Amino acid sequence: MKVLIVDDCSTDGTRTILKRVASSVDRVICQPRNRGKGAALRAGFAAVTGHVIVIQDADLEYDPSEYPRLLAPIFADKADVVLGTRFAGARLQKFQYIWQGPANKCATFMSNIFTGLELTDIQTGHKAFRASLLPKLTIAENRFGVDAELVAKFARLRCRIEEVGIRYNARTYAEGKKVGWKDGLRTLYVILKYGFFEPLRYSRRLDGIPDIKIDREQVSRMCVEDVHSAAQTK
Repeated sequence: MKVLIVDDCSTDGTRTILKRVASSVDRVICQPRNRGKGAALRAGFAAVTGHVIVIQDADLEYDPSEYPRLLAPIFADKADVVLGTRFAGARLQKFQYIWQGPANKCATFMSNIFTGLELTDIQTGHKAFRASLLPKLTIAENRFGVDAELVAKFARLRCRIEEVGIRYNARTYAEGKKVGWKDGLRTLYVILKYGFFEPLRYSRRLDGIPDIKIDREQVSRMCVEDVHSAAQTK
């Protein structure tokens, strides 16, 4: 497993911490100015190597110990993209604000209308997908609209998309949460943009995605060991 960290010009002391841990990760990318989640992902995608990409928010609203659940459908060749849903299954969920659940469900419903998918959580921050998709993806959104954009473009490529239930423990705004009402409006714009102006349905599913030959049990052990190691160093 390779770890790549993108710092979006944080002002909370993140770079001081990154200097201490730089030797224990594969690469640290520091953005020259704050541009948002989408821009950070774009910088990270340009530098990744390997067969499968897992997106992880650094604030740990999403639990890294869930990686084996995200990776399993891809390694079993049942999916090209796996989304961790906060609205399916009996996993632990903790939303801080009453509007979070309904807002996410509304955005997901609208997205499903245009993509023809039956997803439950397009705004999830936990995603895994085959790295071979990257040459076919062009990320335009700089902020949180990137989540809706990625789902729209995965649908356009006719990827096999699965969801797995995950844990979620949301931060408050006092703790640094950044998503606001403007991001919600932007998400609706992104859904309409790719739904009305750039039709999503192609005549056939994406071809040429290579099989991945990986020992799933070994990857699962690596994920758990990495999480335990990270907890011990805090």
